[in-house]
Amino acid sequence: MNKNISNIVNNIQDSGLKKFFDLANEMEDVLSLGVGEPDFETPRHIRDVALCDIQAGKTKYTATQGTLALRQSVADYLSDKFQLQYNPTNEVLITIGASEGIDLAIRTLVNCGDEVLVVEPCYVSYIPCVMLCGGIPISVATKMENEFRVTPKDIEDVITNKTKVILLSFPNNPTGAIMEKVDLESVAKVIIKHNLFVISDEIYGELTYGRNHVSIAELEGMRERTIVLGGFSKAFAMTGWRLGFATGPTDFIQAMHKIHQYSVMTADTVSQAAGVEALTSRERDKELAVMRDAYDERRNTMVEGFRKMGLECFEPLGAFYVFPCIKKTGMTSAEFCNELLKSQKVAVIPGDAFGTCGEGYIRCSYAYSLETITECLDRIEQFIMQISLC
Repeated sequence: MNKNISNIVNNIQDSGLKKFFDLANEMEDVLSLGVGEPDFETPRHIRDVALCDIQAGKTKYTATQGTLALRQSVADYLSDKFQLQYNPTNEVLITIGASEGIDLAIRTLVNCGDEVLVVEPCYVSYIPCVMLCGGIPISVATKMENEFRVTPKDIEDVITNKTKVILLSFPNNPTGAIMEKVDLESVAKVIIKHNLFVISDEIYGELTYGRNHVSIAELEGMRERTIVLGGFSKAFAMTGWRLGFATGPTDFIQAMHKIHQYSVMTADTVSQAAGVEALTSRERDKELAVMRDAYDERRNTMVEGFRKMGLECFEPLGAFYVFPCIKKTGMTSAEFCNELLKSQKVAVIPGDAFGTCGEGYIRCSYAYSLETITECLDRIEQFIMQISLC
């Protein structure tokens, strides 16, 4: 530990994702189910808009909160798809991916010593972002027997007089769990009762299967206490464009904008033009449906594959991950993933990378081709047969 470096930074552990990706990258011919990145290309018409803007020299700074055209497009899209009403002039902020939105939202709401409830398993950046602003992350563990949905009791059990914020992420990475309206309504009662604020990461809101996504901000009494985060990376296959958005009450968004303008100034100009095209194109819903249908087929293949090999596997209804339980092997998540990589050259992610309650599980992404998924499932089955014979 370097004494010249901030104690907070020294106390933050490297991401479990990074550690495992580094290990996998050292090996040749590895097949991966580890990365949460669509294998689809960004639709051609979106790329064409970006190319035209580059060729036309439209590469100057935009307004720091994002172009009005994109903020208006975001507001219209959320109204159309999720019944969320926001004023594009003062309730929408364009961010560098949803990741920046997470950081801004936490820094906006959290004072040093405030407790932040983090529903786990969760994306790897949440807890470090809380720690970086002096907040105290409190784990709210979800369970497979509850389909990894958070319950009012889960929240009530960990609330104290220092609790200020709850961080939700549904559809969930890594479990693929969703929260339906009835689930959110019961949780909202607890949130209002304790006067909590909500950061709702809804980056996978377009990717649900057999259910429609519901935002907690839609519910009575929740809009005024919720920051909703979204982006283009997952549903629109635009990971490298680094484009996201945050919406919420004016005071929250203006405060986030203050941090944003001093830390990064503005999102990428060309990406913003591409974002307008993504949201307003007549092809939007058709393209989203094509990708969603492909993910659904892969989802079914992966769930059936794990169940066939004898692993208990919750059926995810959102995002593009499955979270099978490997406890019956007697190995820890890290041991399973390390040995699988060495033995079969298949990369998956240990469940404990997403929180301690993820121990005993592995995360597998189905944002890969069916061919890759099928081959990986075959290799994982061979690995399980090998360790069963030991």
